[in-house]
Amino acid sequence: MHRRGKTAEAVEQIEGDVTSLDSFEAGLGGCQAVINLVGIIREFPARGVTFERLHVQATANMLAAAKKAGVRRYLQMSALGSRPDAVSAYHKTKFRAEELVRASGLEWSVMRPSVIYGPKDAFINMLAGQLRMAPVMPIIGDGRYRLQPIHADDVARCFALALERPETIGQCYELCGNDRLSYLELLDAVASAMGKSPPLKPHAPLGLMKLVIPLMQRIPRFPITMDQLQMLIEENICDGRWKLTFGFEPRDLRAGIREYLGR
Repeated sequence: MHRRGKTAEAVEQIEGDVTSLDSFEAGLGGCQAVINLVGIIREFPARGVTFERLHVQATANMLAAAKKAGVRRYLQMSALGSRPDAVSAYHKTKFRAEELVRASGLEWSVMRPSVIYGPKDAFINMLAGQLRMAPVMPIIGDGRYRLQPIHADDVARCFALALERPETIGQCYELCGNDRLSYLELLDAVASAMGKSPPLKPHAPLGLMKLVIPLMQRIPRFPITMDQLQMLIEENICDGRWKLTFGFEPRDLRAGIREYLGR
């Protein structure tokens, strides 16, 4: 949690646990807005890391703390694909958190970004890490499911602009880049950014993987869960209407990933 002063350098960092209201609510004193960026992509129940705790309970706590501190402006990081009839638990809990925000009575905005990329991202760097080990990238199904990644800087810019634009209050925005690529094309783009040739792409039948993944996903090092598989094959794209409100073009994907994968 950060409290910003009169200059960009005047930042106070306060540590707290969003699942424990008492640990951070005092830190909201004097703030003009609350931005909730907390989220996980994978559960580890033995460690208490669950979608229910980190998406739903954490949001309820953040809203309660904002109200107690008298903070009216509230921005929520959700995810593209969040909806009431979602299949994945990730998207279901993200949507339930959104519903808490909408019912809060605060001056809220919700952002639903697609896959976020940048120097310390999890997804693109994971793909790059696999390519460094071997020029082979197994594909689940046909690999034609599409993604529309957006740079972390562009997401941050939308949050910052939303604080300055009253018309964003009570609105939900789906954020995506301009580059809509199939998973197959994304792998080639990552390889190119690293100065490598396109990898070999052996295909694993989708039906087979739906049998294997539930047996293996409890192993922390296993690279994918059923939730993640579901989100991958149902695609992650949007129409880009967010640009009409925020007034800028997102960064080019291939140039963006080259900046940090090409080092």
